[in-house]
Amino acid sequence: MIPAIMRSHPLLQSARFAARTIPRVGARSAAAGGAHRASAHDLSALPVQPQSRVAKFREDLKVLRERALLGGGQKRIDSQHKKGKLSARERLSILIDEGSFLEYDQLLEHRCTEFGMEKDKYPGDSVITGQGLINGRLVFVFSHDFTVLGGSLGEAQSLKIQKIMDKAMLMGAPVIGLNDSGGARIQEGVDSLGGYAEIFQRNVLASGVIPQISVIMGPCAGGSVYSPALTDFILMVEDTSQLFVTGPQVVKTVTHEDVTAAELGGAHIHSQISGVASLAAPPPMDALLSARRLFRYLPLNNRDPPPRRFTTDSRDRQEMSLARIVPDDPNTPYDMHEIIYKIVDDNDFFEIMPNFAKNVIAGFARLEGRTVGVVANQPAHLAGCLDIDGACKAARFVRFCDAFNIPLVTMVDVPGFLPGVSQEHRGIIRHGAKLLYAYAEATVPKLTVITRKAYGGAYDVMASKHLRGDINLAWPNSEIAVMGAAGAVNIIFRGLDKEQTAKEVENYSRLFANPLTAARRGFIDDVIEPHLTRTRLCMELDALLNKKLENPWKKHGNIPL
Repeated sequence: MIPAIMRSHPLLQSARFAARTIPRVGARSAAAGGAHRASAHDLSALPVQPQSRVAKFREDLKVLRERALLGGGQKRIDSQHKKGKLSARERLSILIDEGSFLEYDQLLEHRCTEFGMEKDKYPGDSVITGQGLINGRLVFVFSHDFTVLGGSLGEAQSLKIQKIMDKAMLMGAPVIGLNDSGGARIQEGVDSLGGYAEIFQRNVLASGVIPQISVIMGPCAGGSVYSPALTDFILMVEDTSQLFVTGPQVVKTVTHEDVTAAELGGAHIHSQISGVASLAAPPPMDALLSARRLFRYLPLNNRDPPPRRFTTDSRDRQEMSLARIVPDDPNTPYDMHEIIYKIVDDNDFFEIMPNFAKNVIAGFARLEGRTVGVVANQPAHLAGCLDIDGACKAARFVRFCDAFNIPLVTMVDVPGFLPGVSQEHRGIIRHGAKLLYAYAEATVPKLTVITRKAYGGAYDVMASKHLRGDINLAWPNSEIAVMGAAGAVNIIFRGLDKEQTAKEVENYSRLFANPLTAARRGFIDDVIEPHLTRTRLCMELDALLNKKLENPWKKHGNIPL
């Protein structure tokens, strides 16, 4: 039974979802519910009919499969629904294309016999694993089942997840994990810890080889948080999901701080404050639909080209309104989102971490159907300055795009790095160097457009020509200089009166408040009118599709982490 909180969702009204919803099993399964806590292999309790051995086995197998479909039982599923949560199988039915899911290890059980665990077994244990299709493309998935032992990880769950991760690497397909787990299964002791480490090792080996997406659907505590942390993207569900290493009770015991689970590690915290989550979505299905949408932009693996989608949006479309977005006053803010939406295909932009480090924008879009990664300064927040959080956010996104052959489009309006004691003490030098390293290391096509300011070291960092930028363009109103005119004059000319200062500011602005000097030195390739930006980027991207660039051989670089 689908809970009332979800019945009004548009997807639930469709016949497609109804056809995919996991059916309730019959009376026989319900009657067998009480036997959940008995071993699934204890078939002696089942009624024996005078029939052939194979026929009896088939009948017993059918009962076991029905038990597996119910997980911890209908009562516990109903309890999940009352909390506004979907069951593990309902989540998969939304994520995966209808009729495409192939389940593995549906009958696998744990082998623990301590603390009475031999009497507490469930077919399939506490996770559902398998493969399926999203928009017709292969993906491997696992979905924690909180109705079975709180979704806790023991040896059996770990083995199931390891298997699909190994298959994903062999087949070159992404992995999506739907996380809803209380953490390690304490009864299994070191087997649980070893199980986590086996998964962590596979996360690391898969990094940069196949995309990995984590969707946090409920609690995710203790060791279970580190597998999502090692994946490429983390999507959280508002109100129902939490991520924390130590829970509220432990925090209170150790630090005497009273805090709720949501205040400690809820979606709001990780999507706006800590930067752990890539996105927070309303419950209960939007996170799953967002995962499907994100998947559409990504290649299957690092040897596969990014998918190309049909579009009727012509490269020759010209947005004359672009010239009116950037104010004449260089100190007046504007929203860079407006420029991005007008340039990309069909005004479609999937932003990553939209509520964290808002001074930097990062996300996926398309140009003539091809996936591109967009990184931009946001003048509407902190004047577009680069700070610690913004640099880290952009650096990780740039490295993901580079790992999976996704071209980078960088929109620049940056007055510099954010000044302040706090930034310096927290390590803006080290963290800012991450973004510098990421851009310098990237070998994918890099296209840069300067829309207004490009000052100081931040100009260098934002995919400049000096960091092997392939195409660097500037709008006519752009300024490329060490700093703004007033600041430069105050340093160069000390002790001038007000009139002399104004004259020197005007002179400095005439020399540097335009892109001409940079163009004369070849630091930008062309000065273009704003309405031609989309056309020029599409044409340049066409030419760069066969770009081949390799870095010197090394085991790996030493990025300033």
